[in-house]
Amino acid sequence: MTDKLIYCQKLKKDAPALKFAPLPGEAGTRIILNISAEAWQDWIKRQTMFINEYRLNLLDDEAKVFLKEQREKFLFGNEDVKPSGYTPQEKLD
Repeated sequence: MTDKLIYCQKLKKDAPALKFAPLPGEAGTRIILNISAEAWQDWIKRQTMFINEYRLNLLDDEAKVFLKEQREKFLFGNEDVKPSGYTPQEKLD
């Protein structure tokens, strides 16, 4: 059985779709129809970066609103959002 392909708005190509909506309601429907599994995983990594860099408390309503705004920019706004001042850690050999 092959994965269902969709045109991913983030990656700008056909890619395997998510198997289920990652969020409830309208946001989840929009994501499952327009965002591939690969792009969603990219967002999860970026979201984790925001949570760690800004030490966000996910019980805080302001943190939830902030992450929602960043998710929209990342997935649908063609923006490569990152925490301000973020520099990747150098890889050790």
